[in-house]
Amino acid sequence: MAIPYNEEIMKIFGFWTGVLTLKLLAMSVLTARTRFRKKVFANHEDALMLKKARVAYDDEDVERVRRSHLNDLENILPWVAITYIYLGTGPSNFLAGLLIRAFVLSRIGHTLSYAVFPKQPFRAISFFVGFGLTAFEAGATIMHYM
Repeated sequence: MAIPYNEEIMKIFGFWTGVLTLKLLAMSVLTARTRFRKKVFANHEDALMLKKARVAYDDEDVERVRRSHLNDLENILPWVAITYIYLGTGPSNFLAGLLIRAFVLSRIGHTLSYAVFPKQPFRAISFFVGFGLTAFEAGATIMHYM
């Protein structure tokens, strides 16, 4: 049996997944930029590139960006997988589009409030919004295919 995907919602999913992919790639660049700005590297051969550079694993700014990137990997990849499967359950275009957009905006908000402009409780709220949306989609998918 073929999974019934709606072309309109797949376009929305494709677009916003592309946005998240670019965001993930930007996190690598932001981490590298922070390392070079602070002259703090994770290994000795990289530290040799700049005068007065050092190897450290406890620089707060570098770690904040790196942990934000790791948090993206822990949350975006499962969301992409479950959302693709969830879309096969035939949700309404309105609901699916709302869930997709809300998740992407929550991840952007999480990065901004974690790595760029550290701010609580916005970071926690944006994390739990994205987490809750992923859990909702997973639950709805399980119920559909049960």
